[in-house]
Amino acid sequence: MKLNASERKHEKKSETAALRRAGKIPAVLYSPGNPNALIHVDAAEFKAILRGIKQGRLSTTTFVLNIGNKERKAIVKDIQYHPTTYDVIHLDFQELIKGTSVSVKVPISCTGVADCVGIKLGGFLRQVIRTVKVECPSETIPSEFIIDVKDLGIRQTKRLSDLTMPKGVKPLAAMKEVLVVIARR
Repeated sequence: MKLNASERKHEKKSETAALRRAGKIPAVLYSPGNPNALIHVDAAEFKAILRGIKQGRLSTTTFVLNIGNKERKAIVKDIQYHPTTYDVIHLDFQELIKGTSVSVKVPISCTGVADCVGIKLGGFLRQVIRTVKVECPSETIPSEFIIDVKDLGIRQTKRLSDLTMPKGVKPLAAMKEVLVVIARR
């Protein structure tokens, strides 16, 4: 996703308030080994991009930030909303530098729910974990993990160890954690 950004000079409250009134979102670009860059992005452009991203996938979406004449790849590490209007009021980006690893929360999707044996016998799917935190190379961030549940019977589970992890992706959770269970009504 391409996103235009501009540098800002100060970190004062008055400057960030003026940016928000002008339809901009103040942001910080964190880069390992480099000083942090104070930037701002257009609120309308960012909202349009947010509407096009599937729910839960913001943390794994790679943005190409156009800052002046430079293009820098980054992911959103933190997003702050206004407490009453839910407008985005601040963003934290982490730059993706080739050869470094990054930790991200990757969503987990279930397939085979309609054909699941346990659901046909009167059970229901209970997804215990919806995201898993992983450490991976910055060039190969997985967009999601898919787990097939069609063979599960009532009271059967799938664990984190049942996920197929791409090469170089290391989960930062216990492999014995339960992802999904077919529960009895």
